[in-house]
Amino acid sequence: MKNALVLFSFMLILSCGNKKSSNQKILSDSSGNINNLSIVVDNNLWEGNVGEAIRDVLAAPLDGLPQDEPLFSMSQIPPSVFSGFVTHNRTVFKVEKGKEPSFKIASDVFARPQKLVLVTGKTDDEIIEQIQENAGKIISAFKSEEIREKQRRIALSLHKNNTLKNNLGIILNFPTAYRIAKEKDNFYWIRKDITTGTTNLMIYELPYNYITKGDSLVYQIIKLRDSIGEVHIPGPTEGTYMITEKAYAPAVFETIIDNKPAIETKGLWDVKNAFMSGPFINYIIDDEVNNRLLVIEGFAFAPSVEKRDYMFELEAIIRSLKINE
Repeated sequence: MKNALVLFSFMLILSCGNKKSSNQKILSDSSGNINNLSIVVDNNLWEGNVGEAIRDVLAAPLDGLPQDEPLFSMSQIPPSVFSGFVTHNRTVFKVEKGKEPSFKIASDVFARPQKLVLVTGKTDDEIIEQIQENAGKIISAFKSEEIREKQRRIALSLHKNNTLKNNLGIILNFPTAYRIAKEKDNFYWIRKDITTGTTNLMIYELPYNYITKGDSLVYQIIKLRDSIGEVHIPGPTEGTYMITEKAYAPAVFETIIDNKPAIETKGLWDVKNAFMSGPFINYIIDDEVNNRLLVIEGFAFAPSVEKRDYMFELEAIIRSLKINE
């Protein structure tokens, strides 16, 4: 009798487990190019004020580039054809008219990984209001998803470099396509050849109180970059070196890198006494535990082509940084 009861209990548990597994939603792998959004919205809304509000937020010019390039590329899809494989894009922005005003962010709805933003409203104005009020959250949700995806792709073929860990106490994930161009006195210049030029990373450390926040912060960052460029980043001929473009003041933000406060600077660089220029993104990380400021910067030289995706790769690499404590 006891044996029969134990067997019945075991079969019941197994049955419940199988039922739970069978009810779990099986999702396909997501797809899509980096920074390319699917915009699911009626044609008449896309062509009117709602579409304009979407473009104002998601196709706004990206900071720190020499020419205007959109934050995201977008493909509009009418709801009537949003089915099957079309739903598998990694990033989806969906608008539904005729419902109570709302804003929602959801993960892995139709595929995995996937980030879906749903905006609803009974009228065009209510939809536009939801878009404008939540613009920062929308951008952050999509950008975080794309950073993770870019880092996942980078991790498929990582450069094996231990000197960064040994000398600077950091781990940085960058692809095998990059090479160590310079390693001197704990200064690193890491480069990758591209079709029209190069993408680059610089890493070095400073005394903890070298930079102070205040009205002169931008000036301090420019002075720092110019001094580093003169010593470490030579131009094509003798006496030329990388400096910060002075005609356009860099944009400065506060951010977090590896759970540490950091100053993010986006701007343009050029070469003193030479016709070369491009965008840069610089992070000065408050590494209080190690009593230092850690500086890591990405910059690109890619004349005559769009540079958004090159700079996005550099940012994804930088945001993979882990500092040993």
